Formats: sequence, structure tokens, C-alpha cells
Amino acid sequence: MKLLFRRLILPVLCILVSCQVHAQPAGASLPPFVTAPGKPLQISGVYPHLAVFNEGGGAKCAGDGSEGGIGAVTPWAGKLWMITYSPHCPNGSSDKLYSIDEGLNLYAHPESVGGTPANRMIHRESNQLITGSYFIDSTGNIRTVPLTVMPGRMTATARHLSDPANKVYFYDMEGMLYEVNVHTLAVNKLFNKPVPGWHGKGGYTAQKQLIIANNGEHKVFDIKSTDLQVGGAPVSKEDMGVLASWDGKTWKIIERKQFTDVTGPGGIYGAPDDAAPAWSIGWDKRSVILKLLDGGQWFTYRLPKATHTYDHWGGWYTEWPRIREIGNNKMLMDMHGMFYDFPRNFSYAHHGGLFPISTHLRYIPDFCHWNGQLVLATDETTILENPYAGRSQSNLWFGTPADLQQWGAPNAWGGVWIKDTVKSGVASDAFLINGFAKKVLHLSHEAGEAVTFTIETDKDGTNNWQAYTTVTVPAHGYRYYIFPTGAEAGWVRVKPNRNCIASAFFHFSATAHEQPAGLFNTLAGIDEPGEIQASFIRPAAHNKNLQVLQSKANGAHTYTEVNESLTFIPAVTDSLQKLQQILTVKRDFETDDASVIIHDKTGSFRLPKTSAAYDNPFAAGWPRGIRELESERFMLNAHGTLYEVGRESGYIAIRPITTHKKKMVDYCTWRGLLVISGTKNNAQPDGHYFQDAAHTNGLWFGAIDDLWKLGKPVGEGGLWKNAIVKANTPSLPFLMTGYDKKSISLTADQDLTVTLEVNTDLSGWHTYKEIKVPAGKTIQHVFPDGFSAHWIRAKTNRNGKVTAWLKYE
Repeated sequence: MKLLFRRLILPVLCILVSCQVHAQPAGASLPPFVTAPGKPLQISGVYPHLAVFNEGGGAKCAGDGSEGGIGAVTPWAGKLWMITYSPHCPNGSSDKLYSIDEGLNLYAHPESVGGTPANRMIHRESNQLITGSYFIDSTGNIRTVPLTVMPGRMTATARHLSDPANKVYFYDMEGMLYEVNVHTLAVNKLFNKPVPGWHGKGGYTAQKQLIIANNGEHKVFDIKSTDLQVGGAPVSKEDMGVLASWDGKTWKIIERKQFTDVTGPGGIYGAPDDAAPAWSIGWDKRSVILKLLDGGQWFTYRLPKATHTYDHWGGWYTEWPRIREIGNNKMLMDMHGMFYDFPRNFSYAHHGGLFPISTHLRYIPDFCHWNGQLVLATDETTILENPYAGRSQSNLWFGTPADLQQWGAPNAWGGVWIKDTVKSGVASDAFLINGFAKKVLHLSHEAGEAVTFTIETDKDGTNNWQAYTTVTVPAHGYRYYIFPTGAEAGWVRVKPNRNCIASAFFHFSATAHEQPAGLFNTLAGIDEPGEIQASFIRPAAHNKNLQVLQSKANGAHTYTEVNESLTFIPAVTDSLQKLQQILTVKRDFETDDASVIIHDKTGSFRLPKTSAAYDNPFAAGWPRGIRELESERFMLNAHGTLYEVGRESGYIAIRPITTHKKKMVDYCTWRGLLVISGTKNNAQPDGHYFQDAAHTNGLWFGAIDDLWKLGKPVGEGGLWKNAIVKANTPSLPFLMTGYDKKSISLTADQDLTVTLEVNTDLSGWHTYKEIKVPAGKTIQHVFPDGFSAHWIRAKTNRNGKVTAWLKYE
């Protein structure tokens, strides 16, 4: 979780309302949480009545209620069990242990002690689910280890090395390692901080060793040398987090990188035998890392990142990527915003079959298979540095693995080297290429003479590496290679013919949804005439409703609320003036004749435009620009396109999600739903549109990953438009990643040469092409199908009046 020195903890008013889940005194029966007789309301896989709220307010720890993720979900004893967390609460919080029965009734258990847990394990011998600080037997009886006895932010529970029938290990974020007797719940603290790195995440026992993972580094903590059993402080900028092991006697560091989950084919039951492999997922600046322990040896594989929103040296933005079973002998991997079909038999001899499914926006701490459905947990609406939300809340998503294929197309990027020292004839790590539609490899180096890179492929994951092609890159140069359509390969690696400093970075692209789906028909299109239903919206603080500030055409405002059944109700408290202040819109970007312009700590950048109608405010004023939708992940609504932005990664790592071309006034997440304002005046209820009794105000409700179905990103704009350009002065970077068919038109008032440069890995610029532009003529360049980079910019060899116009179709 997050460290509170960096948090703006907002007060949460705990006014209990009728729809609350009530915890009963010990021994009393627990009433179900129900909204109405009959089948519960469900929209896009989300049941609003299952939303969970930690009552917070700093009552039990400073972070209590400032974040409300669902840390673990596990089917057990005929129910679905889940635990919620607040940030940095090792001694407890208002968070709860919940269970959901087959009728989708939600129970909060009185044994709850809260805290910051995300661990789950089923202990085979004693037939108990262990999650958080709770031991739950096969009949649903709960025992709790008090946090006064075993304090910590429990992130993993693992089988014991020497006494697996009677004991388990608990691993905590600060690095503490405990052993607990599963019968008596007696606790023994083994280590306070055995290995470096912070923000402990994973733990698993395999091949007679306990493996633990830390996904971050933190300088404010003083590590006592007497605590560490191996390793020490970082010796380079690459030292962040750790993957380490313990055989019961000796600790070893496997790799000093950021790692999260550690598991194997036995999943939450533990390794089936001492020969079974173990897997761990992590990352560095280059890519996602998949580590494999097989036959006592560790192997490294690399995969692309779908988003940079998880990147941070402290590990704060990765809660908790997993590899987990999802029924029918299938396993699913989630890492850096990408779902993968993960083969249960993944090993050194058989590492084929790993396949990308889709990319997602939902922030997913855990997932499982329950009652024939895939269930995803969420870390969603928070009040961490987020004034637009009144209280933290999260929910579950119910669906099927096939549903995931309708989310974001597998657009991603990553590499084996970024300005790394490489040796002649030594191959890089294997990089996954299987299942990605369009593939381009960017190669560059800093040697004073040409370097030839051999691309090798392992087609079916059996270590049968074959030379595929070669690419020669001139001295201090750059070249790209686009893999032919239909080229079959499972894994790729790169081998240089001389020592040098080199980069090898991939961009993968695909298109899932060309046109908007019908579920968005009630949202008003940007070019549709007439008034719209315009409201500014916010999850309430004083209760669990959605606050709605409707803006009338005459400039007046009315205030109502929406409850969990999505019924518009009169407000109990008049919050109109307060909401007007909180929900005031500031324009978060600029526009000029060429494009949208954005600025933040990472720099200034250009984005495409769509309709000219976005150049002016709506009748209700400027629409909402940037807003947090998932925990510490923002959405930027700029000129008809939605972009995902990470709190830490910023605009330089932005990715486009969809070009909606709607009159989207405001949006938020609430009770696990995505809510959008800007609906048609004549809209009719259709399962996504809900309105008040007078039919004068309505909102669109769905799930955040519905956004992929609004259509692919498109647009156009200029690096320059009739701009007076100085020689050798580069333009602002213009976004390229995530777009499909790309072209650029160049005109100038005199003969000159335009040099197009691309930034592929966010580490620097390479010359893509030099184009001669005769005075008064338009030169068009169509980028090759499959070519992609993160940013593009231009410069000229002489002064002139220039237009450089990009078009993305």
C-alpha cells in the first residue's frame, strides 16, 4: 500500500445509512445485505449493492479509509470470501472480512480486524482458508490472530519448509516473516527484515525454499544491518525491490528488481510436490519480467507492458498482480495492465502457450473462479489526493474469461535492452512475441561502427532457437524492423556481432473495436444538435450515494442523489453550494491551431484533435478534463479522446484509450461502476441509462473497461501549422502510440528538409526519416503498417514557415 507521508488524507464522515452492511456482535446471526426483493441489479458485470466501503476517518490508523481496495478473493465453504484494506495500517483498521453467498448477499463478519491484507492460501492438511489474519474452516467458522500478537500488512501466506502440516509462514510488507501454528494460532516471529527492498508482495514455497518478493525501494526507512540476512542498500539505480529465497538456513538474493506475485501450478494450495516449478512476475525499466524456477535453476523471460501506470520505484502502484487459476484447469496472468492466458505447465522445457488476451483499465488486486464465473476484485475509488471523491470504495466484476477478449486490444511495448552494455555473440533474454498482431522492433546503438543484430526465434517454446533475420545498424545509428503479417514466433531474442551500448525495444499494436458499441447510444454525440442532460458528479462523503449537480441551460443548478438501486432521490442534505465549489472545472489542457497541448512535470506534449466543436465550452461550461477513476490512475478527457495517465508516470507515458466524440460532461467511478454525464435529452432507459422520475436528468452507468468499446483512438493535428520554424529546433513531441493508420503531410514556404524523429522507449530520440520538402508543395508520408513509437517530433535544416500535419485513422 501507500506510505502516508505522501498522502493528503481527507476526512470521511461516517454517517451510517440504511444500505450499510451491519456487523453483528459475536455469536449473533449475520443479516444479509440486500437491496430489493428479486434479482439484484447488475450492469456490465457489476452489482452495485456489493460495493464495500471502509468507514475510515483515521479512526484506527492514519490511513484508515483513505483507500479501499479488495485485497483477496477466495471461494471457500460454499461462499466467496474477500478482505478489504486501508493503506499503511499494520495494527488494524475499519476494513472487514466479507463473504458472499450464492444469492449474492454480502456479510461483514464481526471477527474483522482490518489492516492492510492481501494474502490468501488454502492449507490442505487442516482444511482451512487463511486470508488476512483469519483462519476459516470448512464450515465457515472463523478464528483470528490478533494484530496485537502479529502486527503487519500481511501480503502472502506460504507453506512451511519443515512442518507444513502444522505451520505456515506469513510475510508482511515491511519485511517481517512469521510462522504460525494452524491449530493453536501460536505466533513466532522469525525475521524482522531479512532482505533488502520494501513493499513486500509475494511469498511461496517451492523446491524446498521459501521465495519472497519486494516490489519497491524506499529511502526514508533505515535498514538495520543486524536485521538483514543478505544484501544491502542499492548500489545502482537499477536496484529496486528484490526476489529472494530461504532454505531454512541461508538467505539468497535471486535478483535485485521489483517483483510482485510468487506462485506455481499449485496456486493458493501450494506446490503439489518438491519438483514443481515456481513463477514470479516483476518488472524493470525495460519490460515485465517473468522468472521461472525449474530444476533448482532460475530462468528469465520478458514480456511487454501495456501501461506505465504501475511503474514506480517505491512499488506503490502495483496492488497485487497475480498468476491464478480460473477454472477448467486454466490459469490467468495479470501484469502491468495486460491479461495473459498462462499455461499451467510453463517450464523451461515447455514455455510455449503464453498468450496475450487484452489490456485493461481496472486496477485488480486479485481474481478467482466462483460459481461458474470469473470474479475480479478492484482497488478503485480512493480519496488519496483526490478531492473529487467523498469516500473510498471498491467492488467486484463478474463475467467470463471470454469477456476479457472484448476489452482493450493487446497494444503494448517493452524491450530487452535500453542503453545497456551488451557483448558480441551473447543473446538477450527471451521476449514474448506470441499472439501480438503487429510487431516492430526498434534497434539502436552507440558504437562508432556498424553493428549487425541477429534476431532469433523460439517458435514453440522448446528452446529450439533459430536465426530469423539480421538487421545492420550504422555507426551511432537506429533502424527498425517490422515483422511480416502472419509471422509465427513464440519468443524472440537479439544477439549483436560486437560489444556496444545498445537498445532493443518492441512495440505491439492491434485494433479490437473500430466503431462504438450500442451500449453508448444514450450519450450525446459531439455533432448532434440540441440540449443535453449535463451534470457534475461525485461519490458522496456523508453517505454512500452519488451526488449529482445538474446544470441547466439557464445557468441554474439543482442537486439530487442516486442510491444503490440507481434511483434518483431527493437529497437529505443540501450540498449544492459545496458541490459547486468541489466540482468546479478547470481546463486541463490548451489548444492552438495545430493540436491539443498538455503540460506536467514530465514535459510539454501535443495530442490529436477530433471535432472543432471541442474548441468551445458546452452550454454547461467546459467538460471535465482530468480525473482519477482507478486508484492513482487518471483519465484525461481531451478533445473527444480519453487517455490513461499514471499519477507518477505522468504525461510522457500517456496512452490513448478511445476516441468517443461524445458530449461527455463529467465522469467518475462509484460503487464499482463507471458513471458518465452528458446524455441525450430524449434518452430512454436501456440498461445503461437511468433517469429521474421527471425524465429531466439522467446518467450513463457501466464498467470502466466498457470504454474500449467506444471505438479506437483516431484524430489529427500538427507538429506545426503554418508555424515560423527555426532550423534545428525540434517541435514538441506528438503522441503516436496506440493509433492505427498513420500518415503525415508536410508543406513549407521554401525548399527544406524535415527530419522526423521518434522516441520509442522514453529514453531519447532517433532519426526515423529525412524528407525533402520543395517550396509550396505538399509531401505526404504514410507510415508503414505496424510501425509505432511512443512519440514523434520534427525539425528542419533551415528557417521557414512549415506545416507538419499528422492524421491517425
